[in-house]
Amino acid sequence: MPSGPHAPATTSSSQAAAGAITDVAGIEVGHFTDTRRPTGCTVVLAREGAVAGVDVRGAAPGTRETDLLDPGNLVQQVHAVMLAGGSAWGLAAADGAVRWLEAQGVGLDVRYGRLPIVPAAVLFDLPVGDARIRPDGEAGYAACQAASSAPPAEGNVGAGSGALVGKLFGIERAMKGGIGTASVRVGGLTVGALIACNALGDVLDPDTAQVVAGARSADGRSLLDTRRALLRGELPRPLLAGTNTTLGVIATDAKLTKAQAQRLATVAHDGLARAINPVHTMSDGDTLFALSTGRVPLAPDAPGMTVLGAMAAEAVARATLRAVRAARTVDVLSGGAMLRFPCAADLG
Repeated sequence: MPSGPHAPATTSSSQAAAGAITDVAGIEVGHFTDTRRPTGCTVVLAREGAVAGVDVRGAAPGTRETDLLDPGNLVQQVHAVMLAGGSAWGLAAADGAVRWLEAQGVGLDVRYGRLPIVPAAVLFDLPVGDARIRPDGEAGYAACQAASSAPPAEGNVGAGSGALVGKLFGIERAMKGGIGTASVRVGGLTVGALIACNALGDVLDPDTAQVVAGARSADGRSLLDTRRALLRGELPRPLLAGTNTTLGVIATDAKLTKAQAQRLATVAHDGLARAINPVHTMSDGDTLFALSTGRVPLAPDAPGMTVLGAMAAEAVARATLRAVRAARTVDVLSGGAMLRFPCAADLG
């Protein structure tokens, strides 16, 4: 049985305006949200298979089967990507996705059966509640059962359930992160992004460069602005290595090769750089996957890789911002103390 019920998907008018990764035909998303503490997992399904690439920029990643996505390696398509909380323990959620996909007859034909290919990446949400509770195979299975092509829920759900942002000056001054989605359409092509934001740094509005969520002042009532604080010489608190990470999946209906998918994942990190500061740190495991469902061939007059890259970066930046704007305040026991992690709406 699943280790807790999943949260129902909700769609707001603002989300409809921003779009979603499920605007890409052939892509489904499902969340599992554990009710015992803020943690969970999120699956992005491509049942018909998708050419995939990955780019890891953070120095503390937790991943599974990313080597398969190298353009020089054999496997050409994946069938899902799993994003999960729980640090490295959360990689077990991918086992549930493999089991669910096999039951649907989805996977790579290896003569003796169909083997689903499910890369995964995890974020560190262990300070938020009882760290012994983390996503497992049953959680991953439940996320697949909940998957659909509807716009996915955002905020405190799935892999974003236990996400926090702005931890450079101590976790007690952090704010609630979450998961968000967005899409961009240009010239008959669609690029969508799904981002679980658990960043060490602050999250900014990419259009205004204003901090929206992140490290708070010592009294907790206002935003500190981590970049400016560091540059004026304020010293960060000692960090436990690898306790942050922003994860994401970019999907497009454009027909891409593995090399092109890998390049799309690389360029999409520009969106994280616009929306998070500092980003790609020694304590983050920032990882982005790119999926191509191949529904739309790249005609000579269609947007090329440069335009697709711009679309991907834009979708990632918007989805990152939505992740914190959709988040809600949580009160939770952390390190023996009851802490409140306010959301952007509380400080806005």
